[in-house]
Formats: sequence, structure tokens, C-alpha cells
Amino acid sequence: MKSCACAQLPFILASASPRRKDLLDEAGYVFEIHAPNVDEAHDESASLQDLTMENAAAKARFIAEQFPERLIIAADTLVCIGGRALTKPADMEEARDMIDSLAGRTHEVCTSVVLLCSAGEIERRFDAVTRVTFRPLTPAERDEYLTLINPLDKAGGYAAQEHGDRIIAAVDGSWTNVVGLPMEALATELGTLGVRPNHNKT
Repeated sequence: MKSCACAQLPFILASASPRRKDLLDEAGYVFEIHAPNVDEAHDESASLQDLTMENAAAKARFIAEQFPERLIIAADTLVCIGGRALTKPADMEEARDMIDSLAGRTHEVCTSVVLLCSAGEIERRFDAVTRVTFRPLTPAERDEYLTLINPLDKAGGYAAQEHGDRIIAAVDGSWTNVVGLPMEALATELGTLGVRPNHNKT
């Protein structure tokens, strides 16, 4: 990957997700947050990865227009079951329906990531897909789980990092991808730019 001066500055996370922020913090990265104001695509005819990549790229471009000299990281995550993409539930009834559709089955979680620096002519895209198997759940177990989290801001209506042991039986692939950012692949991409964690940051 081509390097440029943007790698010497803290990168910008184009996301309001507290989960992505926490993952980057825990890894030791120094960064800023600027949430993009974009309408996410919901084209049911598009593949899961095409859809997440389109949304991630739109978020990156939005922030890059404001900060062309900075490295922007944007991501989009969707849950897919039986060919149907699950976004964030509109209400608790939809959240219950989503959990019911996932219970006892294996689904895919896809996160697409875009690294963009307009001034440095850097653009890198990649995605990660993780297979997640849910435990069979009774309505009471489902409802108890939903009382422990806020499902309305989470794709698929659940959070692997929040009481995930109650609902998840197995994860095949990147765990952090299910949380919202495939950190293993991202660290490799950032490393090629010379961007590495600062484990001494306070």
C-alpha cells in the first residue's frame, strides 16, 4: 500500500459505534471520531458484501471530504440469515422477531472496511465474514436476553460482547468482526501504512 503523510497523524474513525471505538481503544490505537451523516443503502438485490462495502465507502467519502489530509477508517456490518440481511431493528417487536429467526441456526456476519486518504490517493477495501451459531432459545430466554441489552442499535438485534454466552453456541471466524470491526485484518492493513498501536497511551 502506498504511504503518505496521513499515516503520521491520528486516523479518523468514521463511526458513532461505541463498540468500534472500544475495539480500537483496547488495541492501543490513537484516533479521532467523526460520525458520518449518510443514508445507508438497503438494496435487497445486492449481495451482503456489496451492500456493506457500499455503505462503508459512503461513510469514508463523507468524512474524507471534510478531512482530505487524514486517513479515514469506515466500516459497515450486517447480519445475514437464509439470504436475508438483518439491519438494526426498528422496535422491540422486530428485535424479538430477529432473535427468533437466528435461534438454533447459523448465520453470517459481514463487516466491510474502507481505509481512505484523499490527498494521499490511498484507498484500501476489505471485508470479513464470520459464521455464528445461536443456541436454541425459548421465548422466555429470548426476552430475558433482550432486557439485558439495547438491541435497537445493533445489526441483527444482538451484541456478541454483551451476554453473548446466553445466545451464542459457536463462532467460526473473527470474534471482533462480530462485535463490529475485524481487528486482525485491520491491524495488518494499518501496519502496511506504518500505523501501529501506541501501548503507552493514557
